[in-house]
Amino acid sequence: MPPNSLAETAAPRRAVFANGDFRLYGSARFLTGLAFQMQAVAVGWFVYDLTRSALALGLVGLASFLPAMLAALITGHVADTYDRRLVASVAYATLAAADLGLLAAAHYGTTTLWPIYALVVVIGTGRAFANPSLQALLPTLVPRTLFGSAIAWNASLWQSASILGPALGGFLYALGPAMVFGTAAASFLLASLLIAAIRFRPAAITERPPVTWATLSAGLTYIRDHPVVLGAISLDLVAVLLGGATALLPIFAAEVLHVGPLGLGTLRSMPAAGAVLMAVALAYWPLQRQAGLRMLQAVAVFGLAILVFGLSTSLPLSMACLFVTGAADMISVYVRQTFVQGETPDAMRGRVSAVNTVFIGASNELGEFESGTLAALIGAVPAVVFGGVATILVAGLWGRLFPALRARDRLLPPA
Repeated sequence: MPPNSLAETAAPRRAVFANGDFRLYGSARFLTGLAFQMQAVAVGWFVYDLTRSALALGLVGLASFLPAMLAALITGHVADTYDRRLVASVAYATLAAADLGLLAAAHYGTTTLWPIYALVVVIGTGRAFANPSLQALLPTLVPRTLFGSAIAWNASLWQSASILGPALGGFLYALGPAMVFGTAAASFLLASLLIAAIRFRPAAITERPPVTWATLSAGLTYIRDHPVVLGAISLDLVAVLLGGATALLPIFAAEVLHVGPLGLGTLRSMPAAGAVLMAVALAYWPLQRQAGLRMLQAVAVFGLAILVFGLSTSLPLSMACLFVTGAADMISVYVRQTFVQGETPDAMRGRVSAVNTVFIGASNELGEFESGTLAALIGAVPAVVFGGVATILVAGLWGRLFPALRARDRLLPPA
């Protein structure tokens, strides 16, 4: 096997699960993935029930994303300065409390949106602290020889939860939104306890770095100085920002495909189904050559699938298109996460991961705001079709703007 590939170890692909800390980490990721997806279905349908407004759905994405964007430099500094395990544990406990607030709002039948948006902001803040800490924590839990496998299995666990979560959220929503929010709160609380139970302890920090612009912005500087990482992160941002259709799924479910909450949950689970299948495939057969080109090709396939989804009036075809988007996006995620987590020095991994989290949030939550706003102006179907075409064009453009990304062969440099 090539020495630089992620397949550089002869260890079985599931050997990473022999690591007790990874089992705790993976279980927490599964539970939080479940909770986030259930929560997204419930909040989206609840807001749409109250407003019947595409713009209101887009504002949910904006409220979730803004905390990560505004606090990115701080959350990254916290992840590199304090025990990442405890930071993530406290963040998940905060998310549990926010879901209890949503439960109360649903139980008492709120008819105004500001309490919902306020609680979504709290959720976004919790995620802003949890994500960089967890991304930076993973490489410290497993040896380098198992790192590629850990990336793929971690993504597979997350996406498996994303398959079950929307369908379970839709089923529980039929029993009442309070049931969904209560289940999500319990999941976040258990995840908080699992992360706190991880045995790994970082070396004690004898002197905390001063809070200066240079230390806070070190993640931005690192990404700027590494064009392959910058190209991969920015490609993912722009492609999903333009091509994402998640915020509009309630509209497609209700008005284009004529299915209810259960149908919405099924649609939301399709990208995750494609992603988990691809993640398992990558765990067993990792990319060994032409990693950058494969990422560009995957983004183009993602855009084509979004384009067909926008034109579809058939539930099976729409499900198949969303399945393909998930599989294609997983290749992009796999390459990007390996670059970000595998090459960054541990001392600044939290700050780089925080910037990466902003890019992920911009491509997802801010993408929901963009698609909701565009749909309010020109309609849901034209908005999705436009996004698919734009994503295909972006894949070609990025290949020219970032030749180092296009030419990148191996995923990891020599140890």
